[in-house]
Amino acid sequence: MTVKSESRTYLNYIGGTWVPSHTGEIEASINPANRNDVVGYIQNSALPDLDGAVQAASAAHKAWKRLAGSVRGDYLYKAAAILEKRLDEVATAMTREMGKTLPEAKGETARGVAILRYYAGEGMRSVGDVIPSTDSEALMFTTRVPLGVVGVITPWNFPVAIPLWKMAPALIYGNTVVIKPASETGVTCALLMECFEEAGLPAGVVNMVTGDGSVIGRGIAEHPGIQAITFTGSNAVGKTIGQAALARGAKYQLEMGGKNPVVVAADADLSLAVEATISGGLRSTGQKCTATSRVIVHQDVYEPFKRLLLERIGELKIGDGMERNVWMGPCANEKQHRTVLAYIRKGKEEGARLLCGGEQPQGSGYADGYYVEPTVFEEVTPEMTIAREEIFGPVLALMKAESMEQALALANDAEFGLSASIFTTNIGAMLGFIQEMDAGLVRINAESAGVELQAPFGGMKQSSSHSREQGRAAIEFFTAVKTVFVKS
Repeated sequence: MTVKSESRTYLNYIGGTWVPSHTGEIEASINPANRNDVVGYIQNSALPDLDGAVQAASAAHKAWKRLAGSVRGDYLYKAAAILEKRLDEVATAMTREMGKTLPEAKGETARGVAILRYYAGEGMRSVGDVIPSTDSEALMFTTRVPLGVVGVITPWNFPVAIPLWKMAPALIYGNTVVIKPASETGVTCALLMECFEEAGLPAGVVNMVTGDGSVIGRGIAEHPGIQAITFTGSNAVGKTIGQAALARGAKYQLEMGGKNPVVVAADADLSLAVEATISGGLRSTGQKCTATSRVIVHQDVYEPFKRLLLERIGELKIGDGMERNVWMGPCANEKQHRTVLAYIRKGKEEGARLLCGGEQPQGSGYADGYYVEPTVFEEVTPEMTIAREEIFGPVLALMKAESMEQALALANDAEFGLSASIFTTNIGAMLGFIQEMDAGLVRINAESAGVELQAPFGGMKQSSSHSREQGRAAIEFFTAVKTVFVKS
């Protein structure tokens, strides 16, 4: 492996100080577009490192929660301004670490700025209600109080937006934070920590420990000094974290998988539906929990929809996300690359018909990266693996429906219920879909992927622990209600 001379080693951020791990071990963050490019090195930490971070967060909590909400908000406003100033730097690191295109990375970083500013404003909003008492000489009201130390465990697919939509509300409501980012994007998270440090947050209010999920992630779930855990990632890991948190009485929030359908009705605008299906299913190489995976098309428009879809996919440029005009980058790491190719093989073995893609693209520009061609299957039946399991890659499964009733039944035939969309001009079909679709996010004439930061986000069925993130809804997880009775 060729190591670039400018590759930097990033330390853990604990108690306002950058410190090496107790193990003395580091691991490389590799550019998935070019395995020979080392973005930087991060700490391979152990439980003593986590203990130090939790102790620092615990020590900082009392003073932080006593600050006025507006003062905590000022720190977030400062962090937002610093992140905005460093937007190009952070976005470049993100693209090099996990492969999404630079325009996508810049958009995500800008969203991170907006998230910080949104929650900074929460410091001036209501945190309770006055409730009439049966005692005419008493005052009764509710207020919300922080939980304490919050453990944040985040994935590699949105290395700015997801950490910030968890950390920002945790902080504004008076909690302190220990974050374990995915190792694949540890450099990007370290840059976020630098923004908080430059903003002057008191020592210990935010802490970062990098390392293996089986050590640091599990340690967060089991640590008695952590009062709440917020997690985004796979169902298998999420359930393990939830069980560990439940066993010791900690609050937990899990956002996990999706198998998100798009329904294309006979009266749909096919050009719009095709563009949204491609954007929702293939941008970020399909590595979104809300990415379109199943495409359920009414039989009357199936053939023209398929033709337009394949024509448009054929125009997409695959390559290094740092290059101009590249539309889709590589899978984020070797493991995910192997997983996606394994699902494609499974689709072929189970009888689905491959329409396009299905391989690693050929050529010198692709040899050192984790690339997969945009892939489309048809003749997919509900029992097939590619119709049931989350692939997390650029793979679309086309399914034909004879009626809208059958389309809705197919759309709901999944253990997940994160997002779903329908393309139709019929008001009745729209309302029926909204009413009957078992998903936490329902979109009409828009792609399945994407949610606005001020709106609640979360899934149904196996997609979530049934809490909600983002928007005003975040206060429900990151605080506890205290009822106050005052007698004169």
